[in-house]
Amino acid sequence: NGSVQMERALLYTFLEVSSDCKFREQLHSLQSQGIGSSVKGSYCYDDEVELQTDGNRSGYMQNGELVFDPEVNEEVVRIIAAQLAEIGDQFDKEIKARVVNDLVQHFLNENLSGEEITRRMSEAVEGLARAIPSDMEQEKAMLVLAMVLTKKIANTMPSLLQRVFSTTVNYISQQLHNYIVRMV
Repeated sequence: NGSVQMERALLYTFLEVSSDCKFREQLHSLQSQGIGSSVKGSYCYDDEVELQTDGNRSGYMQNGELVFDPEVNEEVVRIIAAQLAEIGDQFDKEIKARVVNDLVQHFLNENLSGEEITRRMSEAVEGLARAIPSDMEQEKAMLVLAMVLTKKIANTMPSLLQRVFSTTVNYISQQLHNYIVRMV
């Protein structure tokens, strides 16, 4: 899905450059499934691409492909992901094992819908954002926390990487898409 390509690339690259990543093998298998980083550009948001009432963007399509802004490339995403990973290492110590273990249990529960798991992830991120004192902007803190949680969950149970990755991409796309567009 083109609408989450930037979020997907940012999260993948964040995980790839993060320290203490115990699931490199699973991460590389994500890439081979086409889920990983494959961004050559980012979306061209101008007058032709507007936010719809349902929160999605109208596409600027050309021959069935989203048109990319050549100014934003993989190197920009890599630089941003590396900066976020540094911040993530600072937040990492503040995240209690209980929060991670609770999320692991939710991800293991096959009966929970993707929507429900995304809601649980959102609640965890918002709770952590309130609990961890930070002088950075709220959106950046929430983005980093979501990505650090993804890493910690995958470190706890690498087999959950694909499900956690998809959920986090959905969460970031729903909650922080405009922030990421501004950042990139």
